[in-house]
Amino acid sequence: MALLHLQQQLAGHQRLLVAYSGGLDSTVLLHQLVCLRRMFPSLHLRAIHIHHGLNVRADHWMAHCQQQCANWQVPLAVVKVRVDSRDKGIEAAARVARYQAFRDNLQEGEALLTAQHQDDQCETLLLALKRGSGPAGLSGMPAQASLNTHAHLRPLLACSRRQLESWAAEYRLQWVEDDSNQDQRYDRNFLRQAVLPLLNTRWPHFSQSASRSASLCAEQEQLLDELLAESLNALVDNQGTMAIAPLAAMSSVRRNALIRRWIAAQQGDMPSRDALQRIWLEVACSREDAEPCLQLGRYEVRRYRNRLYWLEQRDSLREVVIEWPASQQSIELPAQSGWLIRAEQGTEIRLPTAGEKMTVRFQAQGKFHIVGRAGRRPLKKLWQELAIPPWQRERIPLIFYGDQLIAAVGVFTTREGFPEKQPSWLVCWQQEKEQ
Repeated sequence: MALLHLQQQLAGHQRLLVAYSGGLDSTVLLHQLVCLRRMFPSLHLRAIHIHHGLNVRADHWMAHCQQQCANWQVPLAVVKVRVDSRDKGIEAAARVARYQAFRDNLQEGEALLTAQHQDDQCETLLLALKRGSGPAGLSGMPAQASLNTHAHLRPLLACSRRQLESWAAEYRLQWVEDDSNQDQRYDRNFLRQAVLPLLNTRWPHFSQSASRSASLCAEQEQLLDELLAESLNALVDNQGTMAIAPLAAMSSVRRNALIRRWIAAQQGDMPSRDALQRIWLEVACSREDAEPCLQLGRYEVRRYRNRLYWLEQRDSLREVVIEWPASQQSIELPAQSGWLIRAEQGTEIRLPTAGEKMTVRFQAQGKFHIVGRAGRRPLKKLWQELAIPPWQRERIPLIFYGDQLIAAVGVFTTREGFPEKQPSWLVCWQQEKEQ
């Protein structure tokens, strides 16, 4: 475990944020980096400790990390997170919370370093086999990846736990032990405590061989990425939606490979074979007049005008009604939908009369006559003519005076809302995120 080899693994990055739990693995990694900093003073080190609050000794671990970082003169950020295990279980939920904390705390130009090693890679491969994963899942953890705009490096991935223990013994390092690692109800702990020792006793280089298999799978996936990149670019537009028609002429193998890579580009979890089949049969191939929607975790796949959309699930606003007093310049919309503001530009509408109560809603019944079009039409028909996708329709703020629809902000004004020669104001929809 030479320090110069560690320097090569850093791939030229000089600003590093080290995930430091206080356990053996992250302790060795942080110590090696401190030693490397003595050789290369331009190396800028910070550490981050995630306090999950799941163990009665969590405060003790935090204090240990603070003391150790003070001794090594490494700035430490302690981040307390809340773990919601309702959807994916405690292990997955803790990982989601941990990586969100990393994203939130990475500074400009920093790379994230985590201390997964060769034995962890072997466990990851076995868990992927248990799930029936394909080559992408069997690729395990990459030594270099991306976390938003930051590099994510795993410089110890070629090192065994035994090598880490030898380093810790040589330098008399101290670390904390998480007693939950002994709980074999968790799959990874079961492999670590009961399965891998048996395999390594029979085949001493099993973990090393498994890690090599993961690397070979990763190479094959990279090759497929390169071979399919041109086809994928031709199918996906600037909004990230995917054309359906060209997929229909492809073999199911090629089509599934392209859909997987499309989902990966949208930051979605790798879908199972069953999920891929459902995306194609239930969404892409549903009847023409349908509005199909397939939920996958906290995301959903939809079809609109012969294209596939990958969308984050959002709460319905159909029943929401918000009063907008005339004295208020702006109002906040629910579910992070942004603000409505009386501004110098936007949708022009007449002022309400003294007896008209102004509200904002997200659905309307009946037929409406909008400015610039002849005749009255149901709102659903208007949305279709204006090419508004179904999932956006109930999130567009509708301004009412009393029970009369006045305008869909940013989309249209009804005849009843058009000012003509009356006093008017402009309403702007300031969105917090893309709809």
